[in-house]
Amino acid sequence: MDFIQYIRWRPTIGDPSFMGWLTVAAYALVAAIAFATARRATGLAGGNRLIWHAIAALMVLLCLNKQLDLQSLFTDIGRVFAWKQGWYQERREFQKWLVLGILAASSLGTLFLIVRFRWFWKQHFLLASGLVFLLAFIVVRAVSFHHVDVFLGSRLAGVKINWLLELGGISLIGLAAILDYRKSRRSPKPPWKPAA
Repeated sequence: MDFIQYIRWRPTIGDPSFMGWLTVAAYALVAAIAFATARRATGLAGGNRLIWHAIAALMVLLCLNKQLDLQSLFTDIGRVFAWKQGWYQERREFQKWLVLGILAASSLGTLFLIVRFRWFWKQHFLLASGLVFLLAFIVVRAVSFHHVDVFLGSRLAGVKINWLLELGGISLIGLAAILDYRKSRRSPKPPWKPAA
């Protein structure tokens, strides 16, 4: 129980600003659109259903994480664990290998998905671009190097770079979902075949 008292994270709203709530709303809206797109996928497009469900689930998780700041909870748990185990002084080396491991696992997972579902990605370049854009932003943000944080916090025409990157990725994914939803709506339904 004493482990918990060293955790600094608390279940509170992480970013109560207008832009924080706008980003949460964007994640929720894109999750709903992706779910609707998954439900509409039929016939030969039925393979799309799994991918759109996964996109919807990812958007829901990112929506929750945006305000609950769950990566800070995991960082706190790792910090306390390192301190309790006596290797807190070497944490930078561990962080380096953890980040490299996450990047390697993400790269291998992405490569697997691209190869396994290449027919889907060829037809959904906009979605792939949005996912790469958004997930790269999230990984870079999670690494939290000082000079990266300074860049993400800087402004372009009065708008923070991190808002542009995160909302840009969400928007590309949302647009891809809308286009796929409309395409599946126009595509003819497969002919009904009686059971043999």
